[in-house]
Amino acid sequence: MQAVVLAAGKGTRLRPLTDDKPKVLVEVNDKPLIEDVFDNLLDAGATELVVVVGYKAEQIIDRFGDEYEGVPITYTHQREQLGLAHAILQAEPHVDGDFMLMLGDNIFRGNLGDVTNRQQEERADAAFLVEEVPYEEASRYGVLDTNEYGEITEVVEKPDDPPSNLVMTGFYTFTPAIFHACHLVQPSDRGEYELPDAIDLLIQSGRTIDAIRLDGWRIDVGYPEDRDRATERLEEETGAVETSDDTDAEEAIVDN
Repeated sequence: MQAVVLAAGKGTRLRPLTDDKPKVLVEVNDKPLIEDVFDNLLDAGATELVVVVGYKAEQIIDRFGDEYEGVPITYTHQREQLGLAHAILQAEPHVDGDFMLMLGDNIFRGNLGDVTNRQQEERADAAFLVEEVPYEEASRYGVLDTNEYGEITEVVEKPDDPPSNLVMTGFYTFTPAIFHACHLVQPSDRGEYELPDAIDLLIQSGRTIDAIRLDGWRIDVGYPEDRDRATERLEEETGAVETSDDTDAEEAIVDN
């Protein structure tokens, strides 16, 4: 399955970290955000990376070239940052069939493979990795409502009065039907073409979109403090793995 990565944003909320680089090249635990995204997508089975670039695009292209870990990269340009639905349309000429979509500023440790597996079932037109957040935080995200079967029935972008505390995480799978929906979207009050509006059009047309609960964690790196929090979390995990490896080695020596 191909994977589309949205990496065109300026990252104004991450300043000064983004004064001289695109948001996705901000490092978390000594690794650019987008490299962590690439690793997650390859683990989920990506056969090609289609990267939508914009702000300081040349830095991303110079950094990674035309492949990552043997997987080809295709770059496509979003000349103006007009919303996620607009960004997705820049990838349309390069996508053939069902595909993964990931935002380039998210650190994931979770069950992405469950989403791609669900997409491969005939009944699913799309599948999203979702998580529960405190109600007071839900208005920062695209908020979902689901039916008794776990199918998404409504998506609202950053609502003042959230219908639930279930939110989109930034990892999705779609059929090419999403492109048609994105073409139909009208600009929002912010003047942007919003992805939730395109998703709502899919729902209204009778498409089945499944919600897969996140088993793990993710951090949306939107502010400098998010970068610090993600670094701490990854360092903790690395330390835990190293401690476990040391313990296993000590046990092996004792056993021998």
